[in-house]
Amino acid sequence: MLHFSFLPSLCLSSPAAFPKNLLASLSPLLLASSSNLILTSPPALRRRSHWPQPVRRSHQISRADRRRRPFRRLNCIAFGAGEGFTGVAPMASPEEARHQASELSAEASGDGSIGEEGVPRKLEELNWDHSFVRELPGDPRTDAIPREVLHACYTKVSPSAEVEKPELVVWSESVAKLLDLDPREFERPDFPLIFSGALPLVRGLPYAQCYGGHQFGVWAGQLGDGRAITLGELLNSRGERWELQLKGAGKTPYSRFADGLAVLRSSIREFLCSEAMNGLGIPTTRALCLVTTGKSVIRDMFYDGNPKEEPGAIVCRVAQSFLRFGSYQIHASRGKEDLDIVRILADYTIRHHFPHLENMSKSEGLSFETGQGDLSHIDLTSNKYAAWSVEVAERTASLIASWQGVGFTHGVLNTDNMSILGLTIDYGPFGFLDAFDPSYTPNTTDLPGRRYCFANQPDIGLWNVAQFTTTLSTANLISKEEANYAMERYGTKFMDEYQSIMTRKLGLVKYNRQLISKLLSNMATDKVDYTNFFRLLSNIRADPNISNNELLVPLKAVLLDIGKERKEAWISWLKTYIQELVSSGVPDEQRKVAMNSVNPKYILRNYLCQGAIDAAEQGDYEEVRRLLKVMEHPFDEQQEMEKYARLPPAWAYRPGVCMLSCSS
Repeated sequence: MLHFSFLPSLCLSSPAAFPKNLLASLSPLLLASSSNLILTSPPALRRRSHWPQPVRRSHQISRADRRRRPFRRLNCIAFGAGEGFTGVAPMASPEEARHQASELSAEASGDGSIGEEGVPRKLEELNWDHSFVRELPGDPRTDAIPREVLHACYTKVSPSAEVEKPELVVWSESVAKLLDLDPREFERPDFPLIFSGALPLVRGLPYAQCYGGHQFGVWAGQLGDGRAITLGELLNSRGERWELQLKGAGKTPYSRFADGLAVLRSSIREFLCSEAMNGLGIPTTRALCLVTTGKSVIRDMFYDGNPKEEPGAIVCRVAQSFLRFGSYQIHASRGKEDLDIVRILADYTIRHHFPHLENMSKSEGLSFETGQGDLSHIDLTSNKYAAWSVEVAERTASLIASWQGVGFTHGVLNTDNMSILGLTIDYGPFGFLDAFDPSYTPNTTDLPGRRYCFANQPDIGLWNVAQFTTTLSTANLISKEEANYAMERYGTKFMDEYQSIMTRKLGLVKYNRQLISKLLSNMATDKVDYTNFFRLLSNIRADPNISNNELLVPLKAVLLDIGKERKEAWISWLKTYIQELVSSGVPDEQRKVAMNSVNPKYILRNYLCQGAIDAAEQGDYEEVRRLLKVMEHPFDEQQEMEKYARLPPAWAYRPGVCMLSCSS
């Protein structure tokens, strides 16, 4: 196993690695202050450090201003200002949120000007442009024998999964539109054969990517696309670059001891959650289609010695890029001989996905003390790699803040599962919060430590960014001070965005930390459903004269089985909340519309997934397709779809539904 033993200490153990009290400030924002809540982050994440303080100069941007405006053209989805902002919070509609996510995707791809949409095309007419293979070093071998692949970013390998009468289970017409693909192509008799890998995609150039990563905080060496094979890259009529990738398409050199296959169960979950997150306006990889292979795959779901046969399947994932933090880490881990590949890959990434960083104009420098008495000058316009590291850190912070806002827990936040574009990627044992529980983890492999539980996600995001900046520092692309600044920007960006998100969810005009902290404490104590609570909260009237008996009526569907003492606690909180609403002066109906535009009615609860999986395993795909349609519009009131907003039934809390393993 390879280790980072030669890397400079720029990780959690480094005194200068993190902003002073930054980590201590992230989790308390998410957790209530009640004594029965225990934060379970790794001990290293709790260490304090001396963080460089800015030097005030007349030509400098003030620290407050830096918090309110990100670095030039940082492509994060901005939710507004932080604790200091006043005035009615501009609450984005679902359509605006999705548009913002699309803008992130478009700017990230950035290989051409944005023009009018072209005429829908057949598969044979797609505009392929295989820049990854053309511009980066590749493996001279093309076989799929598991091995260590050195000095290469990819291996050319073709899909090899056995297929027998594959069937198209579900598809996304909105993703087809991104690709300029005619939706009538889904009706082709050979479509399932092409997207199961049984037939080659005309003018495609399949390959598997090489990367490494830290898994559960431990360097794991080479990982790579063990069952995912990229079919190639295409440019659509708007100049956007998109990669198509088959997950479960067979063995690659990175499969290690696995079979390179995927099962219907996990493929349905990945397809649906990719599209559900897009519906929520959260940056994510997408899914074009899902096909069955007609073959069985053996899986031991709980690693308990009880393997069984499950239906095989393949999902076609779509993203501007599937590059991860681990794509750079693997080359830095291999010593001086491969350090040039880190630079080559960084140049490629900036050229195609962050082109605005190539030709930055000189601007004001940002100077700060390092804490040791000397003065370091940081000017992001003088080093594109430093500017890139800041943008990656901010995108990551923005992404995780948006997860916390909707109660999403990824479950496996290893560095090989962190997108360089700030996308949600690799949907395994994920889960949305039902009853609010900060220590919730949907991953049985994450027990008992709960490293990747809901409350720890902001800290883990920072830890992962530290590993990424360590890699760039090792390759001499950024200095230690520039790496530290990127991590500071992560903390500032996360705090600003999370505060703004929670302010919008409550329909407030300014952030109220005490009010929100007490709310989360109450929700955790009474195990209140996270999604339904915020949706119902919009029904509260800003009327201080409402009697105590009437106060809880709008929330009775989520405040279940609470005694007299807990009712009094909720009444007390609601009275304070109503005072805030009254002082805002926003009419009830206007506030309700705004709150319902950021608080979804429908989320992809695990029990809903399981119902669709159970039907699909019996050959009935209608529930999968119906669930997709609901999740494409999660903020809308949808007639005859109320059942998808119900609280989980008792059976939903059994293993295999509320919690899953990494096995798929």
